[in-house]
Amino acid sequence: MSEPSRFDRGHTDDLLSFLAASPTPYHAVANTAERLEKAGFRQVAETDAWDGTSGGKYVLRGGAIVAWFVPEGADPHTPFRIVGAHTDSPNLRVKPRPDTGGHGFRQVAVEIYGGPLLNSWLDRDLGLAGRLTLRDGSTRLVNVDRPLLRVPQLAIHLDRSVSADGLKLDKQRHLQPIWGLGDDVRDGDLIAFLEEESGLAPGEVTGWDLMTHSVEAPSYLGRDQEFVAAPRMDNLLSVHAGLAALALAAARENLPYIPVLAGFDHEENGSQSDTGADGPLLGGVLERSVFARGGSYEDRARAFAGTVCLSSDTGHAVHPNYAERHDPTHHPRVNGGPILKVNVNNRYATDGSGRAVFAAACEKAGIPFQTFVSNNSMPCGTTIGPITAARHGIKTVDIGVAILSMHSARELCGDRDPYLLANALAAFLEG
Repeated sequence: MSEPSRFDRGHTDDLLSFLAASPTPYHAVANTAERLEKAGFRQVAETDAWDGTSGGKYVLRGGAIVAWFVPEGADPHTPFRIVGAHTDSPNLRVKPRPDTGGHGFRQVAVEIYGGPLLNSWLDRDLGLAGRLTLRDGSTRLVNVDRPLLRVPQLAIHLDRSVSADGLKLDKQRHLQPIWGLGDDVRDGDLIAFLEEESGLAPGEVTGWDLMTHSVEAPSYLGRDQEFVAAPRMDNLLSVHAGLAALALAAARENLPYIPVLAGFDHEENGSQSDTGADGPLLGGVLERSVFARGGSYEDRARAFAGTVCLSSDTGHAVHPNYAERHDPTHHPRVNGGPILKVNVNNRYATDGSGRAVFAAACEKAGIPFQTFVSNNSMPCGTTIGPITAARHGIKTVDIGVAILSMHSARELCGDRDPYLLANALAAFLEG
């Protein structure tokens, strides 16, 4: 007998708020940590000695977070159940010397992060957000969440070929946003502006990690509001669902596993960083948890051997205008439930036994699921799943929610799929 779903439309309402408040990975992990604190979790520093006490704990590192809940009486060799996701999204990021311009316009020099749909950033009102590093080494989050920047598209009158040949954008020349007027471009103007916005003294900021974001609020869309239109659903939708599932699992007694949420940065450019899935963060946290509970290397090996990770990332819903780009027998539909991602060349980590784990979780939650396989003639994307499996030697299954407009400045999903995913993740974490 399957359990009734415990997340509903209210979960999707909350997702919209989470997306709006999380314009960067740094904001996403700060908001995740705040919610974890309210659920009784506490932050532990990587530089401190860890104890073996039970309860919820989390580690923050840059734009990444790993949170876990140790049940009362858990053995050192107790396996983990992990939800893995990523906090970053493709966008335009500010260069080290940001102040530029010409012909009477002040502009901000940006670099392309990840693989965004470049045209989706044109003629869109953009804010600016990220992390400022101060002279004393501390950091401060900043979020100018109002129309500040814009990348104006060239009028069709000046490029008649665009209708016939399509839009061609040069990443260096055509994507530098404007933010003011004036011929006297001065080094330091943008950072001085952000210091003033943040209530900081002039010259206090010595480092920055800044990026643009669309200021249009996430919203429901459609005749019956059956869609969600929002930025950064790839992949904060999964972070939010995993967070809700972890908080629910932590409130349950007699857990057979240690539930974990791992939100990594830098998935969109290869995951190779100290906060990416190809770095040591997750493995270090899991090992220290085992050793803090008095475990040995043998206990660590036993725990990892019984561990399963669901790598949750958005996937492709069948597109009504481009159905031929999809595999003819695999057409995931919006609001059809979460998707299981399969690729025999290990672009996804799912195998038959992993499918059985996910199927059991969906059955327990009482929700449907779908399967995604790429068209043989199309290259297949990848996720943190294969990286996690190979780096840590743990069984990993790739799943997610089917969306349209992936990597656009504004993506589209079904209104039911976020809470269907959260229900599946909760059933998985609880075992």
